[in-house]
Amino acid sequence: MDETIDRTLGAVGPRLKTLRQRREVTLSDLSAQTGISTSTLSRLEAGLRRPTLEQLLPLARAHGVTLDELVDAPPTGDPRINLRPIPTNDGRTILPLTRRPGGIQAYKFVLPAGRDDAEPDLRTHEGYDWAFVLNGRLRLVLGEHDIVLEPGEVAEFDTRTPHWFGATSSGPVEFLSLVGKQGERAHVRAAPKQRGPK
Repeated sequence: MDETIDRTLGAVGPRLKTLRQRREVTLSDLSAQTGISTSTLSRLEAGLRRPTLEQLLPLARAHGVTLDELVDAPPTGDPRINLRPIPTNDGRTILPLTRRPGGIQAYKFVLPAGRDDAEPDLRTHEGYDWAFVLNGRLRLVLGEHDIVLEPGEVAEFDTRTPHWFGATSSGPVEFLSLVGKQGERAHVRAAPKQRGPK
């Protein structure tokens, strides 16, 4: 058991370094976010120091991951709800939030900081998308429109329209995406009653 724990904690350092570099954050920035000294962060990333729970909690929060993801804990519980993030070669992380066959699929996307002059690779596919920005600024190219969405803003569109998502140079972006079959849309079920003139 101790050997398993040592192996798990030994793998945390490289994972911490990868997460920090993916977010393009310096050790000084991370120190300011977590209250952990830069020298301790450096030793943790190099595997020269064994992380404690008091260090892992703020680091997981700063990187936007769970403790399980940070230490790569084995899946437990119901596999339908224990969904693992999908890292991509370009630094994006996609976290599936649902596994409902044939229905609306929900995802959380985390994109690293981008370049404002990045040439978008527009895609099309069957379906309908609803995107809600949680943190950062999301650049959305939709047909001939090139817009930047701020936290709390949403976009809803037919995915047969050529589209592309990316982060801006201001930093990483996190957003939720609901994707459904052709014609499916996210509908508001309740709305405030309209009041007439008094």
